[in-house]
Amino acid sequence: MQRAYVEEIARYEGQEVRLAGWLTSRRSKGKLHFLIIRDGTGFIQATVFKGNVDEETFTRADHLRQETALEVWGRVKADSRAPGGYEIEVLGIRIISQPEEEYPITPKEHGIDFLMDHRHLWLRHRRPWAVMRIRDEIERASHDFFSERGFIRFDTPILTPNAVEGTTELFEVDLFDGQKAYLSQSGQLYAEAGALAYGRVYTFGPTFRAERSKTRRHLLEFWMVEPEAAFMEHEENMALQEAYVSYLVGRVLENRSRELELLQRDPAALEPAAAGQYPRLSYREAIELLSRLAESDESVEPIPYGEDFGAPHEAAISRQFDRPVFIEKYPASIKAFYMQPDDKDPSLVKNDDLLAPEGYGEIIGGSERIHEPGLLLKRIREHGLPEEVFDWYMDLRRYGTVPHSGFGLGLERTVAWIAGLSHVREAIPFPRMYTRMRP
Repeated sequence: MQRAYVEEIARYEGQEVRLAGWLTSRRSKGKLHFLIIRDGTGFIQATVFKGNVDEETFTRADHLRQETALEVWGRVKADSRAPGGYEIEVLGIRIISQPEEEYPITPKEHGIDFLMDHRHLWLRHRRPWAVMRIRDEIERASHDFFSERGFIRFDTPILTPNAVEGTTELFEVDLFDGQKAYLSQSGQLYAEAGALAYGRVYTFGPTFRAERSKTRRHLLEFWMVEPEAAFMEHEENMALQEAYVSYLVGRVLENRSRELELLQRDPAALEPAAAGQYPRLSYREAIELLSRLAESDESVEPIPYGEDFGAPHEAAISRQFDRPVFIEKYPASIKAFYMQPDDKDPSLVKNDDLLAPEGYGEIIGGSERIHEPGLLLKRIREHGLPEEVFDWYMDLRRYGTVPHSGFGLGLERTVAWIAGLSHVREAIPFPRMYTRMRP
């Protein structure tokens, strides 16, 4: 008898199959037991009719504990009333293992702290199941997008001798003989070396920020996708970001509609993002927009020119649009040392942030990088950074320097937006936060 998985069950309609999984829930109605079984690829209803199985099997099916591992075999039947539109009419059951005690996550309501304390078990349930499959789709789509455009995967170090942006929010690691290293904030600087070697590269991996923040947008450990390309300037960089994000959203809409439905995420809210044509605001225009919004909404706080946007400001701006919006050309004084000055106004830099709509805020930060060695050295000194740890980075400008650009997309923030989550802690299997390190 054919072994089947829930995600492909439709192809076996009318046939007899075997399916192995775990019991999620059960209920009885006279001569029928309804078992909801998950196998990792989905959830399906298995109906145990008293006339189809022996008495022992029928009785046993009514006493199975939640999360019992089992194998069932029977006939696949289309039924619009069943979860997913199909069910299995059970002809036999084999118990593989039963829990030693009652499963802690019951069908009743549980608080988020309880669920996070049991994250290793909560991952089995419908909501995190749907979120992780959306995350998986975004990861696969990222690899496909950059591969199709000639980028190669380029892996960068997790242990680094310095900060990327000169901040003090670093996790320090003791090495040998008193030497220190830091967990990487970003693969960008090394990706620049990759771009000048291979033309177009992208990194994909974990990054770390030692921020004592409890907001819904922050994790201590998160994943980033960071492309970098030689001979790519600011405008082309933003065009690549727009193409990338619209591609990601389109892939989720195409391949993960079932998961979006389970999360009660309206696909119509994502369709404008898949269509592209993202609006653009200059930093100054964004400041002016906040001022106008503050006049009619007391919850919006304006900020003076020359200050960076915080999460509330990004949320207020992004709610004005039905798709992601670019904010570009910030003052150089509030941005990283490596950003290329604007041609018309050197007090500004050729950078951008891409804000997701519906109040989700920044999901991408990008810029054209300084390629002239004298200017880069000047900026390193202005920011008070140790020149000796950037000697190799300066070499990239000394030998064959060219204009180049890149950006970083925060995976968990992107998953949270697309899946409609209220907190990034749900967008990663095991979140590492200022207040949580277990399980």
